[in-house]
Amino acid sequence: MDSRDLALLAAEACDDRKAVDIRLIRVDEVSSLADWFVICSGLSDVQVRAIARSVEDRLETDAARLPLRREGQSEGRWVLLDYGELIVHVLTPQERSYYDLESFWGHGEQERYVGAPVEVGGTGPVGG
Repeated sequence: MDSRDLALLAAEACDDRKAVDIRLIRVDEVSSLADWFVICSGLSDVQVRAIARSVEDRLETDAARLPLRREGQSEGRWVLLDYGELIVHVLTPQERSYYDLESFWGHGEQERYVGAPVEVGGTGPVGG
């Protein structure tokens, strides 16, 4: 699994917990910190922690990966999960606005994650 696949898997896990405004930023050409950042918002500290747990569970289950480092889980306003080539940031809207990581890393290639479409009146992905 390459670093982009890992980032997409993390973004999907964020989406599973109804994260808001999920962004993927490719930073490998502008930083040695990581290849990708996934940045998203949770609307409360409880949701921020739930999103972070979802990412940890998904990456452990589907990619056999554990974070090298995690920060902020007890406070729940900004959780950082560092997987080496991928860093996941889950923030409350207030923290996200204040730190404005998208602008700071604006010179990296950015894309908005849009989850799988859901059938109207259905509960699963289209065609699934």
